[in-house]
Amino acid sequence: MTRIGIIVGSTRPHRHAHDVAGWALQLASLRGDATYEIVDLRDHPLPLLDEPMPPSMGHYQHEHTRRWAATVAGFDGFVIVTPEYNHSVPAVLKNALDYLYAEWNHKAIGFISYGTHGGVRAVEHLRAIAGELMMADVRAQVVLPFATDFENHRIFTPREHASRVLGVMLDQVVAWSEALAPLRRRAEAERRARAAAPDA
Repeated sequence: MTRIGIIVGSTRPHRHAHDVAGWALQLASLRGDATYEIVDLRDHPLPLLDEPMPPSMGHYQHEHTRRWAATVAGFDGFVIVTPEYNHSVPAVLKNALDYLYAEWNHKAIGFISYGTHGGVRAVEHLRAIAGELMMADVRAQVVLPFATDFENHRIFTPREHASRVLGVMLDQVVAWSEALAPLRRRAEAERRARAAAPDA
């Protein structure tokens, strides 16, 4: 079955991202069209990118990179939960994305964002990053402004509208993840063939 990772894109104390991701997982788990799993960046601590070779080369030298690569490789698509920091992406999330390349390729990605203005500017930057990583970003986006989806700007209380949009976004992520499966299989076959080929 298609596997979708829900990435918790903030590691700050008292973050909202974990509550938002838990809400998304709870609703997604009722669907039956894929398996969904939280991927919390707190569980995958990565130093600022320290690989000597570009990620596109696939020659990971550090164990923390190889562990992260194995986690990402196990999913067919992703949903990123992100706040907006200074009109952009949290540094910990950008760093986690930058660490890898092939493991992200040919996978669908959707976004849930929150913040004073709903986190929309962070997602615009994430869409550009996803394109460079050869990911297919879906149109539907869950936007959670503090003024409407957080009681007193602090306690996550999503509106019914947010749940409906989440359903649409997951429809798109699952459909695109399944549609891209042949490309993932081809890329994996090519990778294995290169690894098995004798040195020139």
